[in-house]
Amino acid sequence: MLFEPARRTERGSHSMIGVLARFSARRPLLTIGLWVLALVVSLGLIDRLLDTATTTDFRLAGRYESEKASALLEDRLRGPKQLTELVVVQSPSLTVDDAAFRAKVESIAADVTALGPDKVTLLDHFYLTSNPVIVSLDRQTTILVFGMTGNADAATVNVEEVVHIVEEASAADDFRVLIGGDASVAYETNELALEDLEKGERFGVPVALIILLVLLGAVVATLLPLGLAAFAIVLATAGIAVIGQQFQLVFFVRLMVVMIGLAVGIDYSLLIVSRFKEELARGLDTFDAVVRAAATAGRTVVFSGATVVLALVGLLITPASFYQSLALGAIVVVIFALLGTLTLLPAALSLLGPRVDLLPIPFLARFSLKSPDVSQEGFWENVTRVVMRRPVISILLVGIPMLALSYFYLDIRTGLNDVNTFPDGAQAKEAFLLLEEKFSVGSVSPAGVLSPAEIVIDGDADDPQVAAAIGDLQRELFVNPAFPVPPTKTVNDAGDLTLLSLPFPGQPSSPEAADQVTVLREEIIPASFEGVPAEVHVGGLTAEVADFYGIVRFYTPIVFALVLGLSFIILMMVFRSIVIPLKAIIMNLLSVGATYGLLVLVFQKGIGIDLFGFQRAEVIDAWMPLFLFAVLFGLSMDYHVFLLSRIRERYDETGDNTEAVAYGLRSTAGIITGAALIMVVVFGAFATGRTVINQVMGFGLAIAVLLDATLVRSILVPASMEVLGARNWYLPPWMGWLPDLRVEAEDGH
Repeated sequence: MLFEPARRTERGSHSMIGVLARFSARRPLLTIGLWVLALVVSLGLIDRLLDTATTTDFRLAGRYESEKASALLEDRLRGPKQLTELVVVQSPSLTVDDAAFRAKVESIAADVTALGPDKVTLLDHFYLTSNPVIVSLDRQTTILVFGMTGNADAATVNVEEVVHIVEEASAADDFRVLIGGDASVAYETNELALEDLEKGERFGVPVALIILLVLLGAVVATLLPLGLAAFAIVLATAGIAVIGQQFQLVFFVRLMVVMIGLAVGIDYSLLIVSRFKEELARGLDTFDAVVRAAATAGRTVVFSGATVVLALVGLLITPASFYQSLALGAIVVVIFALLGTLTLLPAALSLLGPRVDLLPIPFLARFSLKSPDVSQEGFWENVTRVVMRRPVISILLVGIPMLALSYFYLDIRTGLNDVNTFPDGAQAKEAFLLLEEKFSVGSVSPAGVLSPAEIVIDGDADDPQVAAAIGDLQRELFVNPAFPVPPTKTVNDAGDLTLLSLPFPGQPSSPEAADQVTVLREEIIPASFEGVPAEVHVGGLTAEVADFYGIVRFYTPIVFALVLGLSFIILMMVFRSIVIPLKAIIMNLLSVGATYGLLVLVFQKGIGIDLFGFQRAEVIDAWMPLFLFAVLFGLSMDYHVFLLSRIRERYDETGDNTEAVAYGLRSTAGIITGAALIMVVVFGAFATGRTVINQVMGFGLAIAVLLDATLVRSILVPASMEVLGARNWYLPPWMGWLPDLRVEAEDGH
């Protein structure tokens, strides 16, 4: 059991948390040595395994139709799908009929094919086949078609050399040369993600350092949280490198580990370090102060971490590698942050003792955290008194605007942002814009040709019924205005698998294209194949997108119910109340709802977008709302529990609800505000990235933590506590048998 009934600290110090703290404090050199050894091993694992642990290939569970189609094509027709790359060559003055244009194209073709067939093969160019389809109407633009060898991950690695050849060719003379395709898009996505990661670290870490200096008042104390976060991130990255050898993880997991690791690593250690300094100030010796800090603040940290993990477990049940990768990365780094907080940090503090305040910053001393019992006056005390004097008005003044913001969530338009949302100047984006301008056929763009719907018919192609059904389907698609380009037909050598490749109008990942897949699956195909001895599956990128949208729709209420239900049960046992968990859930949902509304207002409606420097987004990525809910619910519950545990303890001691609320807010204000501000800075740093995905995610996480740590904690919580009074702690008598998991935030001081 992670949380035992609240007792005196002497009893709590003998819990598992206390045992870990005692062992680490008594054997600090051994503990630190083991962590350093783990760090060295982790760096070696990262160097050898990380590149093969992540992928740009998003996969769904095998039971989904797009995955079935892909498996059939791979096993019985073409093997692993070969990714196609298009190199676009354009001249402002020459046409393909000019000798200089031909020399340019043939030079590029020679340079690329010189990389070898184990990396890339030339499939087509105008001077090879005289194919008019790959020349624009003005004859000033043409396309070279290359096939990347190997699977998606190998292609993403190998295409880097092709990209460099294209960049050199574009810089050489007046020709404009660009590259676009699945592999180059994946490569550029990786590059942009790493760029955003480095930018977030460069901005977030120094600002977090400044905030920690203000809160802790000394350089040595400040370096401890940053050091612990670094340990957690490195060990967690090694963990995903190992896990990824068996279950490949989406590359985005690396960004997730760093972002969440910085936030929770600094947050958790801040609680311990500040409590340790507080206990030293009360006169305890170093060893007892370490144990006391672990037995009190450490329990809050464990509960906080467990809450985050609990919320993220909901994403693990979602059968999409993207969700599972993000959840796994966050869970692993939270676990390592917890282990470091309960072992590495006590060991370091036991060695430092009072020297934790070495290298103080004198002019910051008056701002640093003080004991919560020092004074009953101050900013947060005054805020609490004002709020509790007019609690109903306070609730309305905050609750109504937050509900109004939540209303805009109803206008959300979800989809998947593609290469068109890459920052201006990104080569893949420029390539596809040029391709759409010069080579679109009606409503069908080159992207629709590159990523067609793949209708896979598993049945004997020579069977009269199957052959007739395939013919009916082809005729139906030919006359259907929704599909302006007819499908091409391919049959495998065994004659038992047929592929119809159907170019899609519009963008393959758009909601409209996904709707067309649904029409194909539920109306057009069944009409042709009813009673026919064959199974038909629709695959391809658009089908994968349609299946993913279906997963989000189906699993969102399940994840919400699971996370909210388990959170209610645990909070009920922690606070011995059914009112407190209901309020906590409502307030957290209010924060999440307001965040959703702000995402719509800023990114979709463009309000304030120039102020923040963000890109406009036609859609919010379909995975984002569920992901944000899981992460935000876990993080916001952290501060809620920390505050309410202090209030509950004081109420148990005095029976005075108003004074208990004021004390709880006063005693936690500094730590919660500082910890929340660090999270806001870390998440906000990633929102400064160039990709719209990181901007939406970073802004969403930052604004939700900010709302929760200010409006919710300082106004809604005390106001609602005042309105309900003693009813806050109501637990039906027949539920008295429930275990008491009370978090011991204080110990009787």
